[in-house]
Amino acid sequence: MENEEKLIAGCRAGDDAARELLYRRYSKQLMAVCYRYTGSMDDALDVLHDGFIKIFTHFTFRGESALATWLTKVMISEAVNYLRKKHRFISLFGEVDDGLEEVPDDDNDIVFAGSRLTEQELLQLVAELPEGCRTVFNLFVIDGKTHREIAEMLHIKEHSSTSQYHRARKILKDKIKAYESNEANG
Repeated sequence: MENEEKLIAGCRAGDDAARELLYRRYSKQLMAVCYRYTGSMDDALDVLHDGFIKIFTHFTFRGESALATWLTKVMISEAVNYLRKKHRFISLFGEVDDGLEEVPDDDNDIVFAGSRLTEQELLQLVAELPEGCRTVFNLFVIDGKTHREIAEMLHIKEHSSTSQYHRARKILKDKIKAYESNEANG
């Protein structure tokens, strides 16, 4: 069952061998997506589990994108729903205007350019962001959503999305500087 078309057909038919192969083939990649949103291995495992249950019980893949892309979208949706169910967004996403200086858009390269961090180290710093910042940062930077789309997904104001994004960038910039300073001194 190595052929992806056979794999998809098997999953649609409810074939357990196909489901197991799909899980083995994509679970690590999807676990990384879940962790990016939750920042916790326990929560990421919960999201991954719930996401695969949803995938296996309602295999709605129509072939409009790559299978991996569709699976990733399902997991992102599950992660956002999981976090929303925990009622964290209400307190995190009220009207955010905490006086933080907004990082200008042309400052994009300052956060990451020249950094000696590996991708894994950078993703760990992202995972350590406060939940609201982390979610908006992931949706905006990694998943390419607009602030309007993020606001609709999270049921917040567009300004809140923008503020959370700029706050995330400031925190990351400070964390990267601290990391690089420690590396230089250590």
